[in-house]
Amino acid sequence: MEERTLTALGLHEAPRDHPLLYPGHWPSDSALLDGDRLLPLDRLVHPDRTPVLAIGSNACPGQLRHKFDEFGIDSPVPMVRARVTGVEIGVSAHVSRLGYVSASPVHAPGRERELFVLWLNAEQLAVVDASEGVPLPHGNFRRAWLPSGAARIDLADGTTLPGVHSYVNRRGVLHDGAGVPRSHPGQRELLTELLAGMPRLRELFGASPEEFCARARADRLLCERGTRLFARAGLVTSHGLERYVPQQIGSPGTGSSLSPPGM
Repeated sequence: MEERTLTALGLHEAPRDHPLLYPGHWPSDSALLDGDRLLPLDRLVHPDRTPVLAIGSNACPGQLRHKFDEFGIDSPVPMVRARVTGVEIGVSAHVSRLGYVSASPVHAPGRERELFVLWLNAEQLAVVDASEGVPLPHGNFRRAWLPSGAARIDLADGTTLPGVHSYVNRRGVLHDGAGVPRSHPGQRELLTELLAGMPRLRELFGASPEEFCARARADRLLCERGTRLFARAGLVTSHGLERYVPQQIGSPGTGSSLSPPGM
C-alpha cells in the first residue's frame, strides 16, 4: 500500500506548515482518507454523515490529516469529487494567523467547477468547525447549509445532493476593484497582486509573498491589522450567501464544540 500513502501521492504537505502552497494539493478523484493513506471509495453518498463542501485547504488531505491529528482522531474521511454549480472560490476578507489569505465560497449562479465534498461524522465535524472558528462569537467563518437552489452538487454516480454545508466568511470577501468578488488564484499569485496594489499592506507585511507569510504566521495583532486594512481600503464585498448563514450556532449536523487550535 506504499503507493497509496499521501507522501507517495504528493498530497502530504499542509498549507498550515507551508502557507504559499495554499490551498494545497487536492486528490485527482474521489477517495477515502484513512490515516496517511488515500484509498478507493466503495460509494459516494454517506447518509449517516454530514456533507461539507471543501472550498480551500479542507480539500487538501495533508491539511485535513493535520487537523484531525491535533485532536487524536484517526477515523476515515470520504472525500468525494463533485460538479458544483452556483458557487465560486472567492477570497476571504481576513488574514489568517496561519500565514495566508484563505478562500471562501461566493454565490455564482450558473458557474460550474469541480470541488470536493467531505462526508464527516460528528466528531470530525466538530474539529473542522473549530478549525474554522465556528464556535467563536467573532470567528472568521460560519457554517451555512446551502440548499440545491444555491449550490447544485452532482456526483459521478448520478446523485444530486439536496444541499451541502459550507464555511462562509463572516466578514465577506475581497472584490476585484469593480465590486465583483474576485476568485482565488492560489496564494503566491494572490499575495503578489495584493502587495503590488496596496502600499500600506507592504508596510505591514513586507514586499514579497514570502515576507507576508513569515510576518503573518502566529502574529494575531498583525493579522487583525491586515484584516482591518482590507475593510478600510474598500476592498470587501458580500459573498451573496448571507441568507443561508444561521443566526446562532447549532445548524443541522452540528457536533459538539471544540476550542480552535488556531486559524
